[in-house]
Parts: sequence; C-alpha cells; structure tokens
Amino acid sequence: MKAFKNKVWLSSPTMHGEELKYMTEAYNTNWMSTVGENINEVERIATEKIGCKYAVALSAGTAALHLCMKLAGIKPGDKVFCTDMTFDATVNPIVYEGGVPVFIDTEYDTWNMDPVALEKAFEIYPEVKVVVVANLYGTPGKMDEIAEICKKHNAVMIEDAAESFGATYKGRETGTFGTYNAISFNGNKIITGSSGGMLLTDSKAAAEKARKWSTQSRENAPWYQHEELGYNYRMSNVIAGVVRGQLPYLEEHIKLKKEIYQRYKEGLKGLPVSMNPYDEKNSEPNFWLSCLIIDKDAMCKQVRSDNDACYIT
Repeated sequence: MKAFKNKVWLSSPTMHGEELKYMTEAYNTNWMSTVGENINEVERIATEKIGCKYAVALSAGTAALHLCMKLAGIKPGDKVFCTDMTFDATVNPIVYEGGVPVFIDTEYDTWNMDPVALEKAFEIYPEVKVVVVANLYGTPGKMDEIAEICKKHNAVMIEDAAESFGATYKGRETGTFGTYNAISFNGNKIITGSSGGMLLTDSKAAAEKARKWSTQSRENAPWYQHEELGYNYRMSNVIAGVVRGQLPYLEEHIKLKKEIYQRYKEGLKGLPVSMNPYDEKNSEPNFWLSCLIIDKDAMCKQVRSDNDACYIT
C-alpha cells in the first residue's frame, strides 16, 4: 500500500470564479463593510432557496445560533435540551446565555436526536422550554416527530442546520423547522464564504431584533445610541460576495457529495463497516460529510492500551 502523494483534505471548498467577481465588485465600489449589495442578495437568495420569510446574514453560524438562543429567551440557570452528537458550536451559545445543556441521546436511524429520548427527557424535566436540534453531517433527523414533541410541551425549537444547507425532510428544507434556525458558511461547509452564517425565521420581529443585536444594538438615531447589550455579528459585504458566488452551485455541490457517499458505500460493501445512515423514504441529505462506523467485532485491542481501535498493518 502506497501513501498518497498529497494530503486528502476533509471537506475542502469548491470554488467557481463568480466568488472573486463579487468580491472585486465590493472592493471596486468601496462597499467593504457590513452593508452592501452582496449582503442584500445573499439574504434574498437564501430566503427563496430555503423557503423562509426572513434571513439575517451574520459573521458565523455560531453567531446565528447565539442570537437564536437570545430570541428563545434562555435565562441563567435554564435547562436546555440539546443534541448530544454534534459539534461544540451547537452547545456553546446555550452557555453564553447562562443556560445548562441537557444532552438528549442520539438514535442509530439517523445519527440525530432520538424523539423517544426527547419525550422521556420532558418527563424528567417538564420545565424545559427550549430544544436545540442539529442535523449531523448534513442529514435531517425525524424533524416532524421532534417538532410535535416540542409543540406538545410548549417548547421553542431551534434548528441547527449549520451542516445541512440544501437538505430536505419530507420535501421541506432544513433550516425551516424551528422557530429560529441557523446555517453556516464556514470554510468547510457545502456552501462557503470562508466564514459566515445566517439566522432564518418566519418572524419579522425576530429578524429585526437579531439584526439590531448583531449591529451592537445601535438604536435608530442620528448619533450612536445603545440601550441594550449588542454584538459585532454582521457579515462583511466581501464575505457575502463569496457566498453569493457559491449559492448558484448548491445543487451541483450536493450532487457531487452524494456521488462521493455512494462511491464509499459501494467500495466498502462487504466490509464490517456501515456508512452514516439516513431515512431514504423521507429525507434527502446534502451528503456534506461521508462517515462510517466500524463493527465492534472487527475491532481489536491496541497493544499498549485498553482502548478499542481498528487493527492497522
């Protein structure tokens, strides 16, 4: 077996050329700050693609999640149900607001939040009023079941769709199931701006509040007036140019990612491994990341450790 000559990058970005065009326009017109045509267009296109009413372009998916938490009204000491198999950025914003994450078990069916475990958690902590659901590796969970449980218990659902932009569940785009939702344009995402994120909602009041918070909570006055805590969370018009150039290629990126997933699945067929699953009847992931689990029986003990590991020759 020969080593690869070049490093194989995990989920590296795919660029097309239009990104540079829109970045250059921002430079040539001197709109280099957090306002400009690129931002306006990115927000407009996102609402059309996803099917939500309002989009607020922000500096990161984490920033979007943080503002989702604020909109949900999390207070210090509040318990918040959260996906347990996810990136840390799903959880950190809960703590930013002083909340206490309570992790909900993951199901094998989708590698996402288990609705049965969520219902059980409400029996233990009936006071919880916020649930944060992530779509791991671009795959939707059982969104309708989770949404129904949240509705039953009068809890606000926040959807962390950072990894699942373009994925659908029963024909509905992820990023629309929660009251407040977030997507990411980080450098490794299926659509990238090198950085950036977006808050999605059907509430005009929530979108306006998020936009204000993200601009240091500046009041609508001819001078600098600030009456509440704010943040520097707005997306740059230059970064928005990269996102704007990427957005027309979302479907193409998903198609290529799916081909990679299927190639792995076919190539690993017959080996004691299983690819990350999804509900083939109801969901269409964006196949952002192809992952696998090695069967326990195929593992062996490391020579100098008690940890289970794959035997490598």
